Amino acid sequence: MKKIFIGLGEYFLFIYEIIVSSFLPPFEKQIFIYEIYKIGVKSLPVCLMTSFAVGMVLGLQTGMSSISVLNEPAYIGTVVTFSLVKELGPILTAVVLVGRVAAAITAEIGSMRVTEQIDAMYTLGTDPIKYLIVPRVLAFTIVIPILTIISNIIGITGGGIISYLRFDIPSTIYIRDCLDYLYLNDFFHGLIKSVIFGIMISTIACYKGFYTEGGAEGVGRATTSCVVMSIVCLLIGDYFLSSLLIALGIG
Repeated sequence: MKKIFIGLGEYFLFIYEIIVSSFLPPFEKQIFIYEIYKIGVKSLPVCLMTSFAVGMVLGLQTGMSSISVLNEPAYIGTVVTFSLVKELGPILTAVVLVGRVAAAITAEIGSMRVTEQIDAMYTLGTDPIKYLIVPRVLAFTIVIPILTIISNIIGITGGGIISYLRFDIPSTIYIRDCLDYLYLNDFFHGLIKSVIFGIMISTIACYKGFYTEGGAEGVGRATTSCVVMSIVCLLIGDYFLSSLLIALGIG
């Protein structure tokens, strides 16, 4: 239990250092742009494939369920849209980025820690938080909402393809079902979630890498711990974040 509280203290102090360093010059623009490319552009194909497959499954299951209850495939667009925009879009995109990006960030920074490259930065007068951590956290936080929006569109498209091919629902009716009950608050509900998820995942990944110990074996442990802790925090935090946003009238 003592180790847990010490770890939490280190983590929140680490976040404080990131916030302070974010407002101090100079801003590492080249690293920031490269991280946006590495996190966003390179993650786009797997995010799109995941969302498209989930949208098709949602469309199929919703259509079959409505047939068994109402004897006709109804409200497929509504169910697919609400499921993706408010819940599945943000959480699936975040989980994909945990496996593809967060683990790599932890391994990269952890390797620099165990090979004493971070200690060398301190010796040379370079702030490793400013140089290594801030660009990755900012890039992650900016990229994940954009990926979530694109994934939502692709997922809804996948549901529309299934509703047309399997249930003969015209695209005009499907689009109308998607938009009839969707309000701006529902869109912001998922968008706010994705921003919070981005901050959560990126800070956990950087923290685990920055405080890695134990050589190559320690890097492996830190990477595994990053993935497990990120997914657990996502799933637990998702409920409380949803409850808070609903209480605030956002979705």
